[in-house]
Amino acid sequence: MNRIVSFFTSPSAGGVLLFVAAVVGVLLANSPVESLYHSLLHAKLGPLSIELWINDVAMAVFFLFVGLEVKREMIAGELNTNAKRFLPGIAAFFGLLMPALIYYFIVGYHPDFIHGWGIPTATDIAFAIGIVSLLGDRVPIAMKVFLTTLAVMDDLMAIVIIAFFYTAELNFFYLFVAAIIVFMLQYVNRMNYTRPIPYLALGFGLWFCVFKSGLHATLAGVILAAFIPYHGIRDGRHVSPLSEWEHTLSNWVTYLIIPIFGFANAGVSFHGFTLESFAHPVVLGVAVGLVLGKQVGVFGTLFLLVKSKLVEMPAQTNWTHVYGIALCCGIGFTMSLFVSLLAFPPGEAQEMAKVGIFVGSIVSGILGYIVLRIAGRKQQVNVSEYDMIKGQYI
Repeated sequence: MNRIVSFFTSPSAGGVLLFVAAVVGVLLANSPVESLYHSLLHAKLGPLSIELWINDVAMAVFFLFVGLEVKREMIAGELNTNAKRFLPGIAAFFGLLMPALIYYFIVGYHPDFIHGWGIPTATDIAFAIGIVSLLGDRVPIAMKVFLTTLAVMDDLMAIVIIAFFYTAELNFFYLFVAAIIVFMLQYVNRMNYTRPIPYLALGFGLWFCVFKSGLHATLAGVILAAFIPYHGIRDGRHVSPLSEWEHTLSNWVTYLIIPIFGFANAGVSFHGFTLESFAHPVVLGVAVGLVLGKQVGVFGTLFLLVKSKLVEMPAQTNWTHVYGIALCCGIGFTMSLFVSLLAFPPGEAQEMAKVGIFVGSIVSGILGYIVLRIAGRKQQVNVSEYDMIKGQYI
């Protein structure tokens, strides 16, 4: 029992569950029950299919949680000053730009596939943090904070990409109603309401209007998060509604929503898939974008900034640590899968994108783990040698 509790309270639990759920999805999609697996996802549950409940409703809750994390970090966390935002922000930007450029150079000649440029730009914070957590104190605290902050900034940029580049034809009536609801949320926030009921009621209305407007419904979660108060007074005592919401949603997102999303969307059928399929432009564009683009964008940015003395090297960190973290940023699983659903309709391109995500994320994760493990071993050896030398003079 203690081991089970220890697992579910560890930072790596979310990543492990997501991985297991994704593997189960792949196995079912390539088994004799493949048709049952897909029939289940397309089965109607009330007004929506189970797949839409997962991708449009449950993921809206996920984006609400991401929005709350970003807001907390912007107000009182690792993004609460411009100085703190600069390094992870610029690294996240170039860590987004380079994969997109690499994808474009590989796929640009094929107009049917070019819309997938946003797929390799994302970093899966659950997987990345999970791998780093497995290494314990082999990874310096400064690098863990850098990775977490960069991943938050990366999520914020991914939200912007989805809003501006992966939006269908707009229905301006529903957009107008959504705008009215946003003004109502602003009013409720200004009036210092701290109880969840008005925000939940307006949030449901906002989700429906965004869903009908042509924007992706998950954006409603991000918008709602922006209006949840960071602090306030309730029944004569100081409270933090944002922390309360984040605490309430944390386990639901980590242990239910993200694994279910992985299970529902990782189910790629490999029937007819050959070695030649790995040369498909979408597979190459996504996989190379994740593996090479992220490390060039993140590592290259930090290297240039440190060497030009614009920023200082993070404490107790060497370049092997930085390179390992940059590799871990190439794990794009959850958000990349999500963008692939928006970039391509169901069919060959979407399936190839998922294969590219698997390949790029697995290679990045394995290489990142190996490099960080080596870096941690070197650091422990150097510390031991330093203690021995120091001991000779005591």
